[in-house]
Amino acid sequence: MPTSLETMISAIQPINLDAVQAASDHLDQLTKPPGSLGKLEEIAKQLAGITGITVPKIGKKAVIVMAADHGVCEEGISAFPSEVTQQMVLNFCSGGAAVNVLARHANADVVCVDIGVNAPLEHPLLYSRKVRFGTANMAKGPAMTEQEAHQAIQVGIQLVEELAAQGYTLFATGEMGIGNTTASSAILAVLTEEEIKHTVGRGTGIDDERLQHKQAVIARAIELNQPDKDNALDVLAKLGGLEIAGLTGVILGAALHRCPIVIDGFISSAAALVASRIAPLSVSYMIASHQSQEKGHERLLKAIGLSPMLHMDMRLGEGTGAVLAFPIIEAALKIMMEMATFASAGVSQTDNQTDS
Repeated sequence: MPTSLETMISAIQPINLDAVQAASDHLDQLTKPPGSLGKLEEIAKQLAGITGITVPKIGKKAVIVMAADHGVCEEGISAFPSEVTQQMVLNFCSGGAAVNVLARHANADVVCVDIGVNAPLEHPLLYSRKVRFGTANMAKGPAMTEQEAHQAIQVGIQLVEELAAQGYTLFATGEMGIGNTTASSAILAVLTEEEIKHTVGRGTGIDDERLQHKQAVIARAIELNQPDKDNALDVLAKLGGLEIAGLTGVILGAALHRCPIVIDGFISSAAALVASRIAPLSVSYMIASHQSQEKGHERLLKAIGLSPMLHMDMRLGEGTGAVLAFPIIEAALKIMMEMATFASAGVSQTDNQTDS
């Protein structure tokens, strides 16, 4: 692992347990039975620990959509052609994609990043951070070099730093890249030592024949590249994608800046798994938004140690599930800020809530 990345990882701090306890104490004084708001209370306590503030406030919100192409698409593993990646990037920038609609609903901004699209792209709203024009075909060799993977991670870290300086305090992961369920499935298979048949889903909606072909391509890529399961950066470089590496950096960057990071679906969770192996402390800063329909997502979340708040049968990606979770996270903080305590409302507590 490059020294600069090691330095950044060493700067990630554990969440503030005193703030967690203070938030827990405050929640127990609110006019409700203890723990009765379930995950809302857990989110409130986690946010307190992340920020070090008992009742933190949310500033600006952003979903960071990393976009890149995958050389493995040469193997015919997707129902859509690679050109869709660049077309969708322009759709994001024009505000016409599903994530744009849901972000507007949540009063959040979409930050679209070209980190590895296999075409020259220009748009006033596009963040151009291209590391290279798409990955190589992992079925024929490493998807990228370790240096390129490291550079892509740095892009994500630096972008969070830039946005945090602009007042953004709540982030979500999003992605676009035809072929990226193949890369994510390969990462999951190696890092968790799961059988490939349990990690590979239908992605963009492939049929049974192409699904079997996709599994075979992943098996061939793993056999050819021999990634080190104990070295997440090696696995990421040999089997991953530039957008997955970029999101790994976004997650690490959020942890560095003590900001909550909302994890979207299968591809985002593959990045979260890599981040968790590189920097275990980063897991405490992650909030799982939903469980995707994509096969293997439940295994990914369990491997990280995350529990999703939503089950919406979604499998679009883009950050759509993560953005849907923004209002729930804000609701958890409104409970902390606006709900009356037993004392202020003059409501009697149960015996196990009183000091006497």
